[in-house]
Amino acid sequence: MTASQDGRLTVDDLVAWMLRFDERISAEAEHLTELDSAIGDADHGTNIARGTGAVRRRLEEAPPGDAGAVLKSSGMALVSTVGGASGSLYGTLFLEMAKSVGPATELDAAVLAEAFRAGVAGVVARGRAEPGDKTMVDALQPAADTLSAATAEGHPLAESLRAAADAAALGRDATIPLVARKGRASYLGDRSAEHLDPGATSAAILVQSLADARSEGVG
Repeated sequence: MTASQDGRLTVDDLVAWMLRFDERISAEAEHLTELDSAIGDADHGTNIARGTGAVRRRLEEAPPGDAGAVLKSSGMALVSTVGGASGSLYGTLFLEMAKSVGPATELDAAVLAEAFRAGVAGVVARGRAEPGDKTMVDALQPAADTLSAATAEGHPLAESLRAAADAAALGRDATIPLVARKGRASYLGDRSAEHLDPGATSAAILVQSLADARSEGVG
């Protein structure tokens, strides 16, 4: 299927999102690991890059025929290859999105926003984290809220995704002064403050990758 006109995502758009995410994570893996070395296990970049590489291989070797299949395949690849909590959380995000969209071959803005909210809700439930806990949720929740609001107001999908990416970036940056309340970083107590959260950083890359893939796919 070719890239969609403005207003919908096709299967190819979703695959392009995953491939762009892999490219960005591969380029930023060392930086993500440096961030994680300050407040975590110093392996976030390595783990996520391994997972996105596995997603790429799955999608290239067995191209899915519908949106749910793209998201489910991506989620399963992440769960099976990414160590620690990150694999489970990212996998949950995509698996819950897959359940939400089902076998659709195109997603309009409202369906995408609903699916993304379902995915983020799954992450929140599994990780038992809320905004302000200094986790990936600090980037994902503002992105989901912004995407839902923008689509409800009738903004074009590409514009809504750019706004969501901006919200994710702001959420990421807002983790710097926070004291971690979840994950390994929470063991550091006050020493976790003044560090950018690596999970929020990779989550912001995820949302930006979708905005970029959608913008490039309009036509």
